[in-house]
Amino acid sequence: MDPAPEMKRNRFPSMNFEAEILTAPHDNSELYVIPSMRSLTAEEYVEAFKSFLDHSTEHQCMDEFNKEEMPNIMAGLGNGKSTINVLGVGSGTGEQDLKMIRILQAAHPGVLIDNEIIEPNPQHVAAYKELVNQAPDLQNVSFIWHQLTSSEYEQQVKEKGAHKKFDFIHMIQMLYRVEDIHNTIKFFHSCLDPHGKLLIIILSDSSGWATLWKKYRDCLPSTDSGHYITSNGITDVLKRLGVEYHVYEFPSGWDITECFIEGDPVGGRMMDFLTGTKNFLGTAPPGLRRRLQEALCQPECSSNKDGRIIFSNNLSMIVVES
Repeated sequence: MDPAPEMKRNRFPSMNFEAEILTAPHDNSELYVIPSMRSLTAEEYVEAFKSFLDHSTEHQCMDEFNKEEMPNIMAGLGNGKSTINVLGVGSGTGEQDLKMIRILQAAHPGVLIDNEIIEPNPQHVAAYKELVNQAPDLQNVSFIWHQLTSSEYEQQVKEKGAHKKFDFIHMIQMLYRVEDIHNTIKFFHSCLDPHGKLLIIILSDSSGWATLWKKYRDCLPSTDSGHYITSNGITDVLKRLGVEYHVYEFPSGWDITECFIEGDPVGGRMMDFLTGTKNFLGTAPPGLRRRLQEALCQPECSSNKDGRIIFSNNLSMIVVES
């Protein structure tokens, strides 16, 4: 008698692994291969991220922060200088950057603003440039784009041996993709002018993400290559660095109802964003898919509003003094 065939085999060569899953069909005639799981490419991430933004209040949450807190923060910048230097780290397509630039313009009328941007994704850089080209109110603002990761920019600065100092540096929802979070924060804090401020926006520990990452991490695939970091992890770093900071908490929600509708393309893209995995619903083992969907429905992660499932996307805005 031939030995029984191996029913399932997984290979995990790296964080951006491909899982090879072999399964026997019902008639036991031969093995067939389920499409392998893989991480999102940069282009696929852009598409998945758009689905997230379209169904969440993330930008509205940031708008509330801009309205309530940013005018006072911006008013204290520059120390009377004729030019205010700004650095955006991981600025994406620039919508939030330009909102902050306009608040800075209102707080310092007539002052020149030198705005530098670090953003590795070429699609995001192109979209940011187009946004600037269409804006009629940025005459006193100069723009320089560095199509680099934050670590590549840091290496470049250190090789040149000269630190440019900035009055305002912001890192909005980008530290999940940084390899060395402590040293990245330490480096960019060292780039601040003596009167400058660093703004870090990160998921709050009151968010569903925090619960998912801490309590239900086993429901997430290894193809999700980001770091599971929330506000408390950042403030721990800031305490070790011995710097002064203040945390502002703002509520935000993400409507994930479509994630539970079989075959829904929007739900599929949102699950891809949540897991960092291409076609997660089509390639993940059924048990993993079911466990993740069950975890997302837990009251620590989501609430039910008028029949819609709203995942908690609460944000922490951390303002760090120089």
